Amino acid sequence: MIASRSRLFAASLTVLALAMAQGAVAQETRPASPSVNPSQDHPPAIILEPGQTPDAAPAEDEPEDGAPQEMTPGGDPATDVAGDDEPAEPPIPEVWSPIPTDAQGRSAYGLYLAGKLALMTGEGERGADLLAQAQALTPEQPRLREQAFTSALLSGDLDVAARLAPTADASPAFTEGGRLLAAVQTFVHGDARAADAALAARPIAAPHARAGLMVAPWIAGAAGDWTRALAAPPALGDPVTLAFARQNRALLLEKRRKYAEAEAELKALSDLPTLGALFHRPYGEFLERRGKRDQALAVYQAAMQGQTDLATARALARLQAGDPPPPVPDFRQGAAQALTTAAAQAVAERGNEFAVVYLRLALNLHEDAATQIQLAQVLDRVGLKSAARTALSRVGPEDPVLYASARAQLAINLEEDGQSEAALTELRAAAAAQPDDPRIALVLAGQLIQAQQFEAALALLNGPLLNTADQGANIHFLRGAALESLDRIPEAEAELWAAHQADPNNADVLNYLGYLWVDKGLRVDQGAGLLAQAHAAEPENGNIQDSLGWAQFKQGYYDTAVVTLEEAADKEPANPEITDHLGDAYWKVGRRREAVWLWNRVLSLDPEPERKAEVERKIANGLDGAGPATGVPQ
Repeated sequence: MIASRSRLFAASLTVLALAMAQGAVAQETRPASPSVNPSQDHPPAIILEPGQTPDAAPAEDEPEDGAPQEMTPGGDPATDVAGDDEPAEPPIPEVWSPIPTDAQGRSAYGLYLAGKLALMTGEGERGADLLAQAQALTPEQPRLREQAFTSALLSGDLDVAARLAPTADASPAFTEGGRLLAAVQTFVHGDARAADAALAARPIAAPHARAGLMVAPWIAGAAGDWTRALAAPPALGDPVTLAFARQNRALLLEKRRKYAEAEAELKALSDLPTLGALFHRPYGEFLERRGKRDQALAVYQAAMQGQTDLATARALARLQAGDPPPPVPDFRQGAAQALTTAAAQAVAERGNEFAVVYLRLALNLHEDAATQIQLAQVLDRVGLKSAARTALSRVGPEDPVLYASARAQLAINLEEDGQSEAALTELRAAAAAQPDDPRIALVLAGQLIQAQQFEAALALLNGPLLNTADQGANIHFLRGAALESLDRIPEAEAELWAAHQADPNNADVLNYLGYLWVDKGLRVDQGAGLLAQAHAAEPENGNIQDSLGWAQFKQGYYDTAVVTLEEAADKEPANPEITDHLGDAYWKVGRRREAVWLWNRVLSLDPEPERKAEVERKIANGLDGAGPATGVPQ
């Protein structure tokens, strides 16, 4: 069953591996408060400018800071709809007449497509030149420049993006994003004073005001402008954003050797209701740097009471091992951390494109493994899977936890792309880096089952990491799947039953156990009941609906089975097993010509060898050897 029905548990494995990867990277990144959702409980980082009153905040139908305005490569920005008092942008005509071409006869659209392709494949300079040529042929289309700018940003060509940044006649998502990019890149290239002067003259406005607020003090400090660097954050705005702005100020106070003020600020942040948990570790690290190890130990231990924060756990373990604390970040590192914080909050508000921009800028300031993983996760969300793989491949083995996390996430990406062997290689690398991590062992076992290496999977599942007294339903489930594939049916049934007892409403478990009982003729009626429950839980899952239809077939309800299986085939038209089952049901209700047609279709869908041989027998002899199938009248 496993070769043809592997999708029954593939999705749950992906969820597990993603949770593992995100749990590891969460040790190094700082998302929005775990108990405060900025998009629900607070306005998304409305930072009031000097002299502005709360009544002047954006209206409900205006974009606020951090609100996700679409910046996807090739997509039309969601913010380019003209207002009532400004002229609408000329539409792109469906048919150019005449077609805009350059001296070599190349069309504007061809140059545009070639430029975007070059950008997305890493040829930044060539892409920028091609897009500039396309724009010169179509100056009335500002969206071309916006899309080129976005493509360069998302693909990581930041200097190219700076050249293409819209400066007028564009939405704030582009103009303010371009200004943020210009300031950070000026800082990257060594001119902190020019970057600081630009930000002092005109702070970054919405929808990128949060990122500007976070990064500006670090650039000011690098420029020697300590008045701006140590200025208190605004008094009004999103509490999460303002709390992180205070943390930035505390770190800059520490750099300025104003230790008492820095400590007071960090302690106050650590004592905040709800948000305080975000700042326990930074406060403890400060105490360590000041030689107050006992106080730091108490902060870490108190933070761990009833919590499972991996970052604090690692800090506690480091302190107990006698290793030194991390130093206060330098200006570039601080600016990078500020941008990763802005990115995490943007993700919480579903502004994934903004998050990509901030993380790209952060990595240009300071290369960091945790930030690469964070970037890869967001790139994957916006559909840039190849770019996500590139980011993950840049994570080295210096930190085994982060390296294993990157390898596991890379395996997920490769498996989703159909590269199962490469995914297995990456999971083996993750397991070698973290041999005592049961989460990695479990995901590796699942991938071994996908690769039909059942004995190797059982060796992991029966090993000391996973075969424990408190093992969960997912371990029993995978063990049952491996045993069933080895035709060890009684053992498989016991494991799947244990998984069902541990998680009675798990649709994958219900489906697998129910199908096993039905297909093997063990407990057909009881199995059909489990499959009905699974289908009720996931009515759009074609594989589960196929299982239910097959149960109806086995019970002799052929007309009902036809309806159920037809719906399953509509959902999974290229699934050879579903197609085969529907053919059998058609045969039973007398639609034999259609049955033969479906069986022939199965052979075109690359079935596994056993199913292929069975289908060929049915084509030759009919179902259950009932007579020749070819040419049988309906």
